[in-house]
Amino acid sequence: MKGTRVRTPRRTPLAAAVTAGALLASLTGCVTVHGESAVVPALGKAEAAKVLRTFVERNNRANTAYDTALNARIETGALGAIDQAGLTARKKVRPQGNPDYVPLKLTDTRYLIPEQAGWPKFFVTDSRSNRKGQGRWLFVFQRDRADGPWKAAYLSVVDPDAMPEFARDAEGHVKAVPVGGASGLTVAPDQLSRRYTRYLQEGAGDDFATGPHTSVQRKQRLKEMKRTSVRNEFADQAVRSPQFAPFGLRTKDGGALVFFASRHHHKQTLPRGYRPQIKNPLVKALMSGTPKQSVTFVRMSEQAVTVPARKSHGKVDFLSRIEGLTTARGS
Repeated sequence: MKGTRVRTPRRTPLAAAVTAGALLASLTGCVTVHGESAVVPALGKAEAAKVLRTFVERNNRANTAYDTALNARIETGALGAIDQAGLTARKKVRPQGNPDYVPLKLTDTRYLIPEQAGWPKFFVTDSRSNRKGQGRWLFVFQRDRADGPWKAAYLSVVDPDAMPEFARDAEGHVKAVPVGGASGLTVAPDQLSRRYTRYLQEGAGDDFATGPHTSVQRKQRLKEMKRTSVRNEFADQAVRSPQFAPFGLRTKDGGALVFFASRHHHKQTLPRGYRPQIKNPLVKALMSGTPKQSVTFVRMSEQAVTVPARKSHGKVDFLSRIEGLTTARGS
């Protein structure tokens, strides 16, 4: 697996230091005439650049103030769920905000804009950031209706050497991948969340290449489940459209780069007579109930994977995975 980055609840806010955090109150884009049926670009390059510029500016203001309401107006899907939980927790811990926040800067951006019919429409930005590391930041922007705002649905950080080459049409546009069986992929985009969570839960299927987000994670879980000092239980939940729509771009080899989401539960139960000690203030801020004997952590995860063409019989390979705590429940 190439260029993978795991982000856990230590992020800013709670999922990864790389996240875009809270963003834009109203990301505007072009209104596409007959966008329900005509195959047209999601928007123009100049307008996509404007969306991104406004996004970054509002992101920096929101992360400084821990403004969850602003985030909710401009982020959606997995990225929104992760960031809204993180901002909520940080606001509780530090109500005055974060005046020391270092503004995010994105440079060397290319815009991957497919022609599409129907809704939602999407486009992807690929940029260099001023954060640590050489990974390229890929944002997926989603628009659900002609008069609606553009919202950031996914963030992925991909090693430049792992970035696939994208197929393009005669006009130079990248190509969107159908989410269902017509995708021509080993796993259709709308099946990735279900297949991945089933694999983590049961070890079922051979769709995924070995690596830190698949085989290694399974081994780590099995090790945790054998501990006698605490009982560890894991439950993985597939998520679906419209709230967590997957998006894919066709690659030159006939496969696709696909963005999808999933939800994961981890319950820890101590022996009778012992109480869980929750020391992280950000976790405490998201806690409901009283942890008398057990705590259940619920995390949202956003993935970017390469999915090979069906005829190749290849494996799904992870390029990026960002995970963040969204809730914790004591019992």
